[in-house]
Amino acid sequence: MTDPVLVEVLRGDIVESVHRGTVAIFDADGKAMLEIGDTSQAVFPRSAVKAIQALPLVETGAADAYGFGDKELALACASHNGETAHVELARAMLAKAGLSESALECGAHWPSYQNATTALARAGGSPSALHNNCSGKHAGFICACCHAGIEHHGYVKAGHAYQEMVREAMEGVTGAAHNADNRGTDGCSIPTYAVPLRNIAHGFARMATGVGLARARATAAKRLFSACMAEPFYVAGSERSDTKLMETAPGRIFVKIGAEGVFCAAVPELGLGIALKCDDGAGRAAEVMVAAVLAKLLAKDEALAEKLNTLANPALVNWNGITVGSLRPAAALA
Repeated sequence: MTDPVLVEVLRGDIVESVHRGTVAIFDADGKAMLEIGDTSQAVFPRSAVKAIQALPLVETGAADAYGFGDKELALACASHNGETAHVELARAMLAKAGLSESALECGAHWPSYQNATTALARAGGSPSALHNNCSGKHAGFICACCHAGIEHHGYVKAGHAYQEMVREAMEGVTGAAHNADNRGTDGCSIPTYAVPLRNIAHGFARMATGVGLARARATAAKRLFSACMAEPFYVAGSERSDTKLMETAPGRIFVKIGAEGVFCAAVPELGLGIALKCDDGAGRAAEVMVAAVLAKLLAKDEALAEKLNTLANPALVNWNGITVGSLRPAAALA
């Protein structure tokens, strides 16, 4: 099955490029509300499922033991820019467990945000693991290990006691098998599993509603989603689509980007979960797709839908600041 064209890229008024993709929208009972393309295909959700991976941080009692509030929980679900606030909060999370950045096993890279990279370079600094976009998630992993009495060294490896907790959470929420047969290694070195897009969408609906989850897990899921919606800057950062979307509808939508054109989202008031993927891995197209889907789902709120549709139709601007084209949802999505 060939997935349909979902996003068009225009230069002037002429379509220059297209992006194909897949969209799944499910309710918490597992009913498909919308499926575009082959939603049975297995995809690596990558960072889009960090909120599910953060469940053990809350379920073990570690978040409460270390006094983590919304900002810390949002950072534990984040793919952040590496801005100063992100770096310092990740450092503070580790300090609660008596550890430093040397405990992180995610690797180091320059901040994802150009302004943060420029500031770090001008100050004569160099990137550390704290600048890694996944450092908040890893800080959460390590803190949960320490609280639960689990040796944190090697926490990124498949088979480690904590990764087994994460794997169980992923299986329990999505209902899809997570094992060696569908396992890969993520950019931050933890295991990642390829599962059907429809299972991921169903899982996010369950996270948003608590339906089908044990009481403790439902409570943890609500707490994590609420934290992310309350502190969207700590989920991503300046000029990021995740932050912009959640700031556009405060407390009403949860969104999280993943690598290679994946996006997951939830609309708690509708009890719906969303998972989508741009086939060629283009983040620019995935951002259009998720904004367009959210605009349709929230169409009854005309003012909000208009703002979301603006985000779904971004302008293309050249280096001289001249608008030279745009992106837009294609017919199959619109």
